[in-house]
Amino acid sequence: MSHTDHATAREPTLSVIIPVYNDPEGIRLTLESVTGQTYPTDEYEVLAVDNGSTDSTRDVIETYCERYPDLVTLLVENEVQGSYAARNEGIRNARGSLIAFIDADMTVRADWLESLAASHREHGWDYAGCEMATYTECVTWTARYDSLLRGFPVERYLRERNFVQTGCLTTTQEVFDAVGLFDARISSQADGEFGKRVHEAGFDQHFEPEITMYHPARETLRPWLKKQFRIGRGAVELRRYHPEHAESAHPLHPRQFLPLRPQGFYARLTDATDPTPHETAAFYAFDYASKLARAAGGLYEQYCVSPSAD
Repeated sequence: MSHTDHATAREPTLSVIIPVYNDPEGIRLTLESVTGQTYPTDEYEVLAVDNGSTDSTRDVIETYCERYPDLVTLLVENEVQGSYAARNEGIRNARGSLIAFIDADMTVRADWLESLAASHREHGWDYAGCEMATYTECVTWTARYDSLLRGFPVERYLRERNFVQTGCLTTTQEVFDAVGLFDARISSQADGEFGKRVHEAGFDQHFEPEITMYHPARETLRPWLKKQFRIGRGAVELRRYHPEHAESAHPLHPRQFLPLRPQGFYARLTDATDPTPHETAAFYAFDYASKLARAAGGLYEQYCVSPSAD
């Protein structure tokens, strides 16, 4: 897909990239949010990248392209299935000097882009993350666990591991020119590998506490465990393609399957809430199930997708 040529329009100063796969309601929610910005519409563009959806997702995007022909563009990544491949397609087509990522199903305040631009002018960063808050319309055990014990510790990840999650990442075009795109071979955790490349190249990484983006908590167990399975696969892919950046143990290492240390788990839980005994037991079970799902994903990637003798 290509952009419409507007001879009289100014080049956008900011590009918003949204990867999406089979999520018509999520992309509708996000497009409604990012097209309602206070930032001048002739100074930003929205690139919605469909990653081979088989439902009505692309139809939803096309509706917004018709409604906002000078603002929203549909791009398609059909060759490689994965959110990082979709983001790379957006990057290759982006015209803005700043590139902001947001996931389908996330929302932002109307001054999101205005605040990002102001932060960049003030601090001059090359790569930045912001607060990510989870919310739910249906309070379930899974949603409460996701919000309390998982969530998005963006500032800590940036401080301790030199990366932010792509759902709240904004960076400059120069960064991609210097260090390259996301590694689309990795199904999960490619944001961590990319962030380490950025850090090693000497670019300024910044956390902006005054900006908050909103992500729905997973409300049922199955999508949560599918996410953990994908994370486990990504850890093995990271060990395979970037062993210098890998942090996880071999998928057959016993610690991948051992129960959680109760003291460490309880310390994390009580940092987040004042749990009842019932909640403590339930969240411990969730945490251990998550660990086993990640272990299963690692084993699947190691021995089923790319069999290895090691």
